[in-house]
Amino acid sequence: MSSLSELAQSAKAWPFEQARAILKRRTQMAKAGRGGTGPVVFETGYGPSGLPHIGTFGEVVRTTMVRQAFIALTNGEIATRLICVSDDMDGMRKVPPTVPNPESLEPYLQKPLTQVPDPFGTHASYGHHMNARLMAFLDQFGFEYEFFSATELYQNGTYDPMLNKVLENYQKIMDVMLPTLGPERRATYSPFLPISPATGRVLYVPMREIDREAGTISFEDEDGTQVSLAVSGRNMKLQWKPDFGMRWAALGVDFEMFGKDHQDNAPIYSKICSILGQRPPQQYVYELFLDENGEKISKSKGNGIAVEDWLKYAPPESLSLFQFQKPRTAKKLYFDVIPKAVEEYLAFLAQFPDQSADKRLENPVWHIHNGAPPQADVPVSFALLLNLVSAANAETRPQLWGFISRYAPEASPETHPLLDRLAGYAIAYYEDFIKPRKVYRAPTVKERAALADLADHLLAYQGEISPEALQTLTFTLGKAHEFENLRDWFRALYEVLFGQSQGPRFGGFIALYGVKETADLIRSALNRA
Repeated sequence: MSSLSELAQSAKAWPFEQARAILKRRTQMAKAGRGGTGPVVFETGYGPSGLPHIGTFGEVVRTTMVRQAFIALTNGEIATRLICVSDDMDGMRKVPPTVPNPESLEPYLQKPLTQVPDPFGTHASYGHHMNARLMAFLDQFGFEYEFFSATELYQNGTYDPMLNKVLENYQKIMDVMLPTLGPERRATYSPFLPISPATGRVLYVPMREIDREAGTISFEDEDGTQVSLAVSGRNMKLQWKPDFGMRWAALGVDFEMFGKDHQDNAPIYSKICSILGQRPPQQYVYELFLDENGEKISKSKGNGIAVEDWLKYAPPESLSLFQFQKPRTAKKLYFDVIPKAVEEYLAFLAQFPDQSADKRLENPVWHIHNGAPPQADVPVSFALLLNLVSAANAETRPQLWGFISRYAPEASPETHPLLDRLAGYAIAYYEDFIKPRKVYRAPTVKERAALADLADHLLAYQGEISPEALQTLTFTLGKAHEFENLRDWFRALYEVLFGQSQGPRFGGFIALYGVKETADLIRSALNRA
C-alpha cells in the first residue's frame, strides 16, 4: 500500500499541486545555497481598517489547506508556520462611519492605525482593537497561526535589515515602480513613507536626499522644516507595493495567495523581493466572488455575505467547501448557494469512509478537516429538512425531531449532533429565504386528478415505508396520469404543495413526513386551490 506522502505526489487536488510547487522551490533554493532549509512559511495578510470578512476567512482556510497538503507530502518532516500579518501601521485614510463618535477620530486621519484611539474603549488603539477582532475571528474556527503586527515588525527591528536594503537599492526599486505610475504621482513618488516628527502622520512626500552611507532620507515635513530620518528604528514604513515585496524578503515567505485584484501587481512584489536578495514565494491567485447579479462583491457596496450570515444558516464546513471548490473560477456568492453547499458537504462526508486512499485525497472533506474528517451519519438531507419545516410549519428543533425520530429511530439530538444542528439551520433558512418567496399555484385539471389519486393511494398504502418504495409509487402514478415528461409531474407536486419549483426526491419526503400526513397535506392543498 502506498504511503500518504507517495499518494500526495500525484494527487490532483489544487492544494497538493501547490504543495508540490512549494517543495520544488525549496529544493531548488537549497541546491543553490540560497536558503530553503528552515520552516516553510505560509503567509496571509490583513488590512485592519475594517472588520475581518468572508475573504479573510477564505484566504486563511485555503492557505491552511495548502499547508496541510504540504505536511502530508513531506510526512511532516519539514516544519511549517502560518503567519498572519496585519498592516496596522497604515495611516487611517477615512473614519469608518460605523464606529462610536466618528467625529472624535477626525484629528487622527493619516496617523498609523496603532496611533489612533480606540473608539470602542477596549484596547490601546484602533489598530489593536481591529487586530483583536481578527484573532477572535480566526480563533473561532480553530485555525493554527501566528499573528504579527506590522507596527511591531517595523518598530522592533525585524524589518531594519530590509529597510536598509531598500535604501541601498533605492534607484532599482524606483525603476520598478515609476513605470507603473501616472505622471503626477511619478513626480513625487518614494517607496518610503516617513512618519512626521511634528504631527505623527504618515507622509506621502518626495525625498529631498538619499544618503545610503548614513542610512537616512531627507524630506520636507508638514510644517515646512527640512527633516532627516534614519530609515530604520520606527521612523517610517513603505508604500504598500514595496512593503509587500519587502515583507516576503524579511519574513522568508514561501507561499502566499491573493485575489485576482492583486494579479497585475504580483510581478512588482516579486521584483522588489528579488532586488532585496530573496527568492519570491510560490504564489496562488484566486478569483473574486460575485453577487447574484454577477457583480464583484465589495465591502463598500455591501453586496456580499458576511461570515456570520452564512453561519446562521449552515455549518462552517459548508463555507470551507465553497472556498475549496474551483478557487480560480469566479463564483456567485449569495444566500441561494447555501443549501447546495450544505448538501454537497454532507455528500462528500458520506463518501469518504468507502473511498480508496488516493480518492480520499481528492475529496474536499480531507482538506476541510485537515486529513481527518469525522464520521457522521446524517440520515436526512438538508433539502428534506427544509421541506419538512415547510410542511410541518415547524418553528423549533424538537418539532422536527418528532418526524425525524419516526423516520430514523436510531437518531437523536445526542447521537446525531450534526443532524440536530442542521435542523436548526433549516428552520432559520426557511423562515428568512424560502417562506417569503413561496408562491403556491392551483393545479391544472390533470394535476388535480393525479394529486387526488396520489392522496388516495397513500391513505390506502400498506407497503414498505422507504424513500425508494414511495418514490416508485409517486413515479408510477405520474405515468398512469400520462405525464409525458415526469419532471412536470414532480414540479407540479412542489409548486402546488410547497410553493416552490423544485426539491429533494419526493419519496424521501413522504417517508420522513409520514404517509398519512402527506395525504392530508395533498388534500389540504387541493381544498386551498
